Amino acid sequence: MIKQIFPLFLLFFTLAACNDSKPETAAEAPAAEQELDVTTDFGGLALYTLRDTLAGDPKGVLKKVADLGYKYIEAAGYKEGKFYGMTPTEFKNYLAEVGLTPISSHHSDITIETTDQVVADLKEAGFQYLVIPIPPMGAFTYDAETKTLGMNQSAEMVMKNVNAIAQKCADGGIQCLYHNHDFEFMAGEDGIVPIDYFIENSDPEILNFQMDLYWVTKAGADPVAYFDKAPGRFKAWHVKDMDDQGRFAPVGEGNIDFKRILAAREKSGMEFYLVEQDMCFNHTALEAIAISHKGLREIGFE
Repeated sequence: MIKQIFPLFLLFFTLAACNDSKPETAAEAPAAEQELDVTTDFGGLALYTLRDTLAGDPKGVLKKVADLGYKYIEAAGYKEGKFYGMTPTEFKNYLAEVGLTPISSHHSDITIETTDQVVADLKEAGFQYLVIPIPPMGAFTYDAETKTLGMNQSAEMVMKNVNAIAQKCADGGIQCLYHNHDFEFMAGEDGIVPIDYFIENSDPEILNFQMDLYWVTKAGADPVAYFDKAPGRFKAWHVKDMDDQGRFAPVGEGNIDFKRILAAREKSGMEFYLVEQDMCFNHTALEAIAISHKGLREIGFE
């Protein structure tokens, strides 16, 4: 039986959070960090990766992210007008203090009615993008038995709501992106491939896409083929690797051909990218992002 799970973070609480093999604190110095040359800050981090440690010590963890060499962040912790317990202005000021730039923010519980307030808070905090991470307004599903993601509304209905939210973002001066998982790249019972429908039925002046390279690969699709299909529309990437078991892995420790994908950066329209790892298996979350930052440099990300 498929049950609707809303908002997004409940999905991964069901799947389990990062399976750290040892306790982790903000003051911890990952072993991988000792091998990391962070002479230049570059690249972004999706803070969803560190959701467990952020809950206990958001400022300490954000400082650690900056110390590891990341330059900008994507939030995934907005609640009741605050980001990780800080007002938008407090959050913006603290990020500036540690040398991080806010660029995008995931909002799994976004609705047409709440968009105006969220946009206002994002602008106050200094963000440029609002990301819709799942089909909004009750359309997202997760089957706990098969561990499959999906949506329980038609592509037409989902697109109608996404477009309405995106229009409000544009009116408020914030850019809107839709983030994919695997199911958007697979045909549904009606024969429609949701991502194809979304691309064809949205205005690039109003809505574009954040491509999650892991989930596209998991679906059996080719990121580069989609850059050819919709050039310029994939403004952001989530960069995470896949191990031989098909699990999430730090960048450079899996089998995704990032160099091939990166070579098509200009065609994709990518303006920024973010390391993300939904779950960790062989490392703590902080170790994983340290390894990923090193992997980014070796692959050629800047």
